[in-house]
Amino acid sequence: MALSDADVQKQIKHMMAFIEQEANEKAEEIDAKAEEEFNIEKGRLVQTQRLKIMEHYEKKEKQIDQQKKIQMSNLMNQARLKVLRAREDLVQELLSEGRRRQAEVTKNQARYQALLDGLLLQGLYQLLEPVVIIRCRKVDVAMVKAAVQTVLPTYRDVTKKDLDARVDETVFLPPEVSGGVEVFSQDGKIKCSNTLESRLELMAQQMLPEIRVSLFGPNPNRKFLD
Repeated sequence: MALSDADVQKQIKHMMAFIEQEANEKAEEIDAKAEEEFNIEKGRLVQTQRLKIMEHYEKKEKQIDQQKKIQMSNLMNQARLKVLRAREDLVQELLSEGRRRQAEVTKNQARYQALLDGLLLQGLYQLLEPVVIIRCRKVDVAMVKAAVQTVLPTYRDVTKKDLDARVDETVFLPPEVSGGVEVFSQDGKIKCSNTLESRLELMAQQMLPEIRVSLFGPNPNRKFLD
């Protein structure tokens, strides 16, 4: 039976409604899938950026920590240097006090004469030359000549050698020297300095470790003792 126009229109509308419904459902499905993929991609990007930010700040934190360690090390080194400088200043003050006091030794004539005898005899033993030139302060010439007469018998008795000891009366020790003698070989190539300053310097070098221990205590970083 042939369909009437009304039936045809009705069927067409029904088909159009079905197609439209299918299209809407498909569009919703596409939108949902797009939304899902968008959220997944957004989550991936957020996670990636978050990891980058965390990595960046971890690196910054390590750099800051390293800078702090370097600054702390520098401050500790500066503090150690200040302590060492302060200790060295104290040692030098002590040596300066020793130099000041040694100048007072010459004020006691008897004590200074005995000291000159010992310094001269030691110088003679060190050179062991047949002829020596003795140099001293101008004010000490008489005392040094007396010392020569005192120590020559001892020197000859110990060394079994004769000695010609001459006191230089043309060239003297500089004014800043506190006392003592310098003994030279005849040609001037060999010298033994036994001034009070040279003896103090030698003693200071030998006793410096003991002086440091007395002033500052044992060094905790030192494993072996001489």
